[in-house]
Amino acid sequence: MDQIASEAKLRYLDFISREDRIRHHRYVEEMKQYDLMRSGDGAAIAESARLWDSGLYGHLSDDPVRNAKYRFVTSITLATRFAIEGGMDEEDAYNASDLYIQDMDRCKDANDVRRLHTDMMTFFTWAMADMQKSEIHSKAVAETMDFIHYHLHERITVERLAEHVGLNPTYLSELFARETGTPISKYVTAKRMEAAENMLKYSDYSLGEIAQILAYRSQSHFTKVFREHAGMTPGQYRRKYAQTGIWPE
Repeated sequence: MDQIASEAKLRYLDFISREDRIRHHRYVEEMKQYDLMRSGDGAAIAESARLWDSGLYGHLSDDPVRNAKYRFVTSITLATRFAIEGGMDEEDAYNASDLYIQDMDRCKDANDVRRLHTDMMTFFTWAMADMQKSEIHSKAVAETMDFIHYHLHERITVERLAEHVGLNPTYLSELFARETGTPISKYVTAKRMEAAENMLKYSDYSLGEIAQILAYRSQSHFTKVFREHAGMTPGQYRRKYAQTGIWPE
């Protein structure tokens, strides 16, 4: 019995793709959305929509609705695994996956599948974001975390945060450390380093541009903080983890 995916057939499909000047998403392109989702980063939603509409995906069926459904199942399988790896309860993740696939089965056209895919990525992304705040009981600390998340490109001070949530700076610092186990300054740095890692892996921003985007006073300061965080310089991190050619021409 002939193998469905024989070496000769794979090489032929590769030839046809090159002739038609098309390609699949590169691995790092596809994984970016799930990495962002696992960390509860809202950018995962836009990234998943961008990839869905890019046209850089495999041809799974001549029927456009069936093709979209096959893509959806592939995507939700990965999303579920990444959510579990990020700490989501296995049963909750699998149950959510089952419910979404049941909804997908009722979709009548490819646009319905696309909308459901965006809804699915939104669900998992915000579920992961909520998990990271699951032990936070006060509204003030939750609002502080949200403010930090959306203002990493600006200078963040305890005074500014305290003004935002309407508390005394000293009290907010004590409350934040007590509820999260981390001082505000270290939390801000950790979030900036998380963003820096994503930019080093997935963007072509220079080190100076990343330092500026994350509100560091200089590239050397950014490099010093990053080395303390990762045990290597930003340049070394990029060379170790980044993939080249991830951006479409």
